[in-house]
Amino acid sequence: MRRVVAAAGLALAVCAQLRAHDVSTTPITWNREISRIFYQRCISCHRPGGTSFSLTTYPDVQPRAVAIRDAVLSRRMPPWGGVKGFGDFRNDEALTAEQIELITDWVQDDTPKGNNARMLPQMPAFGPAPAVTAPVSAVRVAGTLTLKSALLLDGLLPERATDGTQVVATLPDGRVEPLLWLYGYSERFRHPFLLRKPLALPAGTIIRGVTPPASVLLLPAPVSGTH
Repeated sequence: MRRVVAAAGLALAVCAQLRAHDVSTTPITWNREISRIFYQRCISCHRPGGTSFSLTTYPDVQPRAVAIRDAVLSRRMPPWGGVKGFGDFRNDEALTAEQIELITDWVQDDTPKGNNARMLPQMPAFGPAPAVTAPVSAVRVAGTLTLKSALLLDGLLPERATDGTQVVATLPDGRVEPLLWLYGYSERFRHPFLLRKPLALPAGTIIRGVTPPASVLLLPAPVSGTH
């Protein structure tokens, strides 16, 4: 009996050690993890000379940490403006679930900066923001639209955005392709949603979900060999 009790006690001790190890004694820090997320996802806008207040340094970020946490949890920031999983986009700037968890845990742990400044990544360089334009061949959708000719779809550009707009394509064979679900989209940060892979839409495809006054442009894929 004493052997059973001893074995049980040993098992509990091992489990406790494993749980302690899983939690990890290494804190999440600005210098190591959080700065990399901000440099990748935030400071194209949040920087000196950008379109919003700077979040390039620890003194910029730390006083706003709780507000930043709330903004990323609600997915208001970064302002991607689309529901993840409804369409697949190569220029998706939204935070991953893992990145949101890192920021949340960092704030919960009182935003440690870290002692090793050498862990900071190099600050990215930014040029002028490219103008958002649509090709003359773009197809405007305002209401239900049936395509008269085939279209190789490269992406979508909200022209007049209405939050909650769900754009779907019903193909002639009955298949339904989700294209875009606008959520928290701001025309202040107008940008295209570029598909990871161009989508072939045959003639007769019906585009649904764009209710006036909303309007969306369907962007055709560039023709091979053109610039």
